[in-house]
Amino acid sequence: MDRLKAMQTFVRIVEANSFTKAAETLDLPRAALTATIKKLEAFLGTQLLQRTTRRLSLTPDGADYFRKCLEILQAVEDAESSYRGQGAGSPRGKLRIEMPGTFGRNAVVPHIGGFCQRYPDIDLVISLSDRVRDLIEEGADCALRIGALQDSAMIGRQLGNMGFLTCAAPAYLRRHGVPQVWTDLREHRCVSHFSGRTGRPFDWDFVVDGSVVTTEIHSAIAVNDAEASLSCVLQGMGLAQVARYQVRGHLASGALVEVLAATPPTPMPISLLYPQGRMSSPRLRVFAEWLAALVRQDADLQS
Repeated sequence: MDRLKAMQTFVRIVEANSFTKAAETLDLPRAALTATIKKLEAFLGTQLLQRTTRRLSLTPDGADYFRKCLEILQAVEDAESSYRGQGAGSPRGKLRIEMPGTFGRNAVVPHIGGFCQRYPDIDLVISLSDRVRDLIEEGADCALRIGALQDSAMIGRQLGNMGFLTCAAPAYLRRHGVPQVWTDLREHRCVSHFSGRTGRPFDWDFVVDGSVVTTEIHSAIAVNDAEASLSCVLQGMGLAQVARYQVRGHLASGALVEVLAATPPTPMPISLLYPQGRMSSPRLRVFAEWLAALVRQDADLQS
């Protein structure tokens, strides 16, 4: 039995909380993982996992062994990176990344070729989705998040602040007038954005004299996708609060007009989220630095 591979398999199963999901991320049949764990438990002389039809849980010995496996595998990663990463000049291996769909498509993926040229030995697996998924369960090394971080078990590194604005199409403003102050929105039709996770609409807020205020809006249409929201506002269906980076071209062409510029919406933090201890991985470290530099170059992401 290859004990190092057995440790890696055990850790992946625990992180995914599933033999099936672990098998998918390791590109191995589920039966191979089951056989490995049986051999490992027999070799150690103790049960590591309690398996039921619904879930997995660690035994006390399994929890202790899991912690020791993490330390050992990290030490191996650090030792190898001294030669395969720094010594050979390039980190290598597979890097799994979760990104919000709209932000990933518009702000990251158009530049990803530069990263791949610089680090040709890193194989990227990028998942674009606005659904907030469990980072460890999905087998991801890191996730880009927009907004306040919810998962306290992860490490979050803030990269910037996404600026927002309130805007509308000229045709809408000709029909309904231009709001002069944020309280005028009660008389306007708006395109609202609701959470795909909770179903609740996001508040519309404004920075007024240094304080944040919120207001009720009349929702002409509600969507749970930033690109759908932009499409609706371009059609003149109402006012919308959208990310500034997303509408630069439309503002420049006159297809959209910013309103209430003196009282902008509050920005949202842009953060990279990753499991404890994972940043020592050379491939994740260089990706994090590349991503931070990319965000720093965009003034609309440093509000």
